[in-house]
Amino acid sequence: MSIAHLDSRPTNVTPLPRADDVAAAPHIRAVPEGVEARGFVLYVGIDEEKAAADGTDLGRIVEALKALAAEIAPSSGTYAAVALAPRGAGGRDVDVVRLALQDPAALAKHRQVPDAQDRARDGVVVDLSRKRVLLDNTAANLTYKEFELLQYLVLREGRTIERAELITALWSAGDEEAPNERTIDVHVRRLRSKLGDYEDIVRTVRGAGYRFDRHADVSVRHTSTPSPDLF
Repeated sequence: MSIAHLDSRPTNVTPLPRADDVAAAPHIRAVPEGVEARGFVLYVGIDEEKAAADGTDLGRIVEALKALAAEIAPSSGTYAAVALAPRGAGGRDVDVVRLALQDPAALAKHRQVPDAQDRARDGVVVDLSRKRVLLDNTAANLTYKEFELLQYLVLREGRTIERAELITALWSAGDEEAPNERTIDVHVRRLRSKLGDYEDIVRTVRGAGYRFDRHADVSVRHTSTPSPDLF
């Protein structure tokens, strides 16, 4: 969201009501002691499409408001700026304008409401009891072997596991797939791709193997009966 100076010189400006036709404006607020009022800001929320539907455009609205201000108070000075936002951005037009122009009340309210993307980032839950992994409250589509691989590392948190140990622990002689160290690397790569932004919880230890690294946004739900090899 940004601000652009509006420098429009339209013709045939649609006139607004004359000063003597405008009702007396209500008192906005008392000026705090020790300061003086030097002007005011009027936020106008409207985009070009809505203005066109009303038979006008932003430039004509600005010029008409400036003309009205000059008629009511010839000694007043005016400055106009346009609030810009990404096309298709949500929210009321007037709220977009207030945020773009750094209105303190609008900024304070905006900070109190977390951004939708921030609300969605709830971290990683490795649920060993239900054999699932949740990424920001969404179940990751892991295969059985990918989950077993992650679980093996999780249960040995902080310890680097060699590829040979993973092969021995997770594959048996009767398996159709004949694993080797390259197979482990492929499984780890696929697992990481499904972990998305949290792929670094499976850490590569160069020349040694792999390790589970727990972050502040990672939690592990163990089964009700602890695994005998949990250490």
